[in-house]
Amino acid sequence: MGSKWRKAKLALGLNLCAYLPRTLDDDDDGYFSLPSTERLSDAALLSPLSSVNMAASGPMTPLPTANGLRLSKSLSRSASKSSKQTCSICLTKMKQGGGHAIFTAECSHSFHFHCIASNVKHGNQICPVCRAKWKEIPMQSPSLDPPLGRVAVNPVGWPQNDALMTVVRRLPPPRRDLSRRHVVPLFQAPEPGIFNDDESLDHLPVVAESTNASDNSSLRTIEIKTYPEVLEAPRSSSYNNFMILVHLKAAATVANQSSSRNHASLPQLYQNPRAPVDLVTVLDISGSMAGTKLALLKRAMGFVIQNLGSNDRLSVIAFSSTARRLFPLRRMSDVGRQQALHAVNSLVANGGTNIAEGLKKGAKVMEDRREKNPVASIILFSDGQDTYTVTGAGANKSQPNYQLLVPLSMHGSDNTGFQIPVHAFGFGADHDASSMHSISEISGGTFSFIETEAVLQDAFAQCIGGLLSVVVQELQVGVECMNPSLCLGLLKAGSYPSRVAADGKTGVIEVGDLYADEERDFLVSVKVPAESSECETSLLKVKCVYRDPLTKEMTTLESDDVRIRRPEVAGQEVVSIEVDRQRNRFQAAEAMAEARMTAELGDLPGAVSILENCRRVLSETVSAKSHDRLCIVLDAELKEMQERMASRHVYEASGRAYILSGLSSHSWQRATARGDSTDGSSLVQAYQTPSMVEMLTRSQAMLLGSPSTQRLVQPVWSLGSQPKPR
Repeated sequence: MGSKWRKAKLALGLNLCAYLPRTLDDDDDGYFSLPSTERLSDAALLSPLSSVNMAASGPMTPLPTANGLRLSKSLSRSASKSSKQTCSICLTKMKQGGGHAIFTAECSHSFHFHCIASNVKHGNQICPVCRAKWKEIPMQSPSLDPPLGRVAVNPVGWPQNDALMTVVRRLPPPRRDLSRRHVVPLFQAPEPGIFNDDESLDHLPVVAESTNASDNSSLRTIEIKTYPEVLEAPRSSSYNNFMILVHLKAAATVANQSSSRNHASLPQLYQNPRAPVDLVTVLDISGSMAGTKLALLKRAMGFVIQNLGSNDRLSVIAFSSTARRLFPLRRMSDVGRQQALHAVNSLVANGGTNIAEGLKKGAKVMEDRREKNPVASIILFSDGQDTYTVTGAGANKSQPNYQLLVPLSMHGSDNTGFQIPVHAFGFGADHDASSMHSISEISGGTFSFIETEAVLQDAFAQCIGGLLSVVVQELQVGVECMNPSLCLGLLKAGSYPSRVAADGKTGVIEVGDLYADEERDFLVSVKVPAESSECETSLLKVKCVYRDPLTKEMTTLESDDVRIRRPEVAGQEVVSIEVDRQRNRFQAAEAMAEARMTAELGDLPGAVSILENCRRVLSETVSAKSHDRLCIVLDAELKEMQERMASRHVYEASGRAYILSGLSSHSWQRATARGDSTDGSSLVQAYQTPSMVEMLTRSQAMLLGSPSTQRLVQPVWSLGSQPKPR
């Protein structure tokens, strides 16, 4: 028996350290000091049912020790039983009379019959638990479809381990100590047809009013600046492509002054609140995630859970061959955190990769919720390729349709913008960067490339650092020509939906959310005619309309008119370095996209040449000659991309993902993880905000075991949150 377990441990990568949460009232007996007969099996260590008898008397955190896992004796004994009660695929109980057939394989591991039949119908003949190759494969038949009613516990014709089946049937339900307050892991409950079981919100009331901030600069959440390409142009000259830069910057503080009257009666803790978040994480737990990858994912999720406030809500979807909601949207109170940590630490890697099913369930959580926090987002994590929707049977493998992976409710539109963005994280060399990038683009999120295992938690930290600092929502930027003889040309807005009216007099850019301190730069092209006698030409005006996420009030903010002087004879032309800098950024992004398309056609030398030409052009610009930092960053990034196109192997392993994560960052003007670093000092890192940097600092302090870790991992409090005793 011992040799079998050793083989199973090697196959699952369970010789590595994994951390399980414990409660403050657990005893301090070391798990590894127990006799070998009292220790848990490796499968039992990850069983979700091992948490049934854990109390909620204090906050749970993953507590590493020098020896790895520390578990109390009582937990060890209960978990060893529960590993045999739980289906390792759907993570729910297997019991007699439950209406589900139970299949016991020749390696003695048991599963719900419909779960394992779904798992093997795509050709998987390996046990999800011990990785043993089976000789006899269960096949799903219409009569065994679980939703249609009860079926025999032992399907006729399939080999059964009678001794094990007897144990499964005769195990009594776990006894509960009624004198203690218990945490009942919600992920054991069967999924309802409608996910309207989200935990109720309990926010402090904030009165909403409409505000016009144009007349009072102290009320502004957004700063607007405009820069014409040149400040003066000869009266006799006309321009078909005169560029104007529109620069926006969100406020550094989370609560703007316009709502101070609404918060005046609040305690000091709430004077500077932030908008609470509804977050759904969709996590890949396919077989390729076994071992170190899954352990690091659990650690990263533990960091996310610990840094959400008590008014933030979290739901976790785990997917492999199928997808399952581990628990509904729950507030991250002390009890909520405990349940979330239990659920995440119970995950076991097995099966295929069904990204579409995971996103479908994640979207359903958002669609069906009864109440809504102001900010909502989905985080998608995967290390592989979808083997069902895009590359499965019947799919067009030469031209995959990645839109099939994204539920229609998550598709953005030119008129309404994006509702629930998906921030996608591709892990390692084997993930499908094209599909993950497409998912993020379709939904309005970002794509991050996690090249090395050490960056996983930092990548998550950077993302939630932004999500926990939203200060502007539904931002719409309008531009209007102020001269009847002027006409708008192109609006350069990256991936943001934009449109120009048919008469060419007005244009709109749908921006959506802004994090605190985030900046956006858009280039507006204008056709400027010659002037007969005027000494000045009014070009355009910028108007921003946005919603405050806390007060819900809509605010309108207008800029001054953009004007240029029109002398009869102009002096030496001085090009705005601000305009030139952003023109270089757009040009570099266009070169990246063109090089990527060329590389996909198999012409790597041609792709490298496109990037080299762009570097040469940028080096001759005004901003480059002024040693502008953005120009230096762009050149370093283009050079890195050239190096990642050195060969087909290098491009497939990391080049494609690196370029796509760079394109995502530039097109949304938002920070993404790229390659093996999220270090803000790196030349190829851009768009990081102070909130992101702060969260990265917390993550790195935790990973380094800094003495300040306990202080740093305190949640960023949202409106209505209560401080935890120190």
